[in-house]
Amino acid sequence: QVQLVESGGGLVQAGGSLRLSCAASGRTFSGYVMGWFRQAPGKQREFVAAISWSGRNTDYADSVKGRFTVSKDNAKNMVWLQMNSLKVEDTAVYYCAATATTSWFRVSVYENEYDYWGQGTQVTVSS
Repeated sequence: QVQLVESGGGLVQAGGSLRLSCAASGRTFSGYVMGWFRQAPGKQREFVAAISWSGRNTDYADSVKGRFTVSKDNAKNMVWLQMNSLKVEDTAVYYCAATATTSWFRVSVYENEYDYWGQGTQVTVSS
């Protein structure tokens, strides 16, 4: 029902910034928890950030807290992940994900609670 497409990845030097975008088709993001996950080579996919339907509730992995910010605009069917002070260990494929909800405030850090996934965008941070 929902297709998600990430963009904005690329090569950046350590200490730099990138902003990832997630565009939805099929329906608006209203009624969905949105999350960002990432997967580095040889590692399992891990939680990065999540934002509630309302946009007023967020959660972040400890490894990115204070550096990354997730935001959304329901009217534009867009979600963003602003990444600042990037580190080499942030290098990964970043995925946008969504799951339906009836709650304005719900967020989820669990990969298996998300039903829709984008194809990912590569972020490479060089030293």
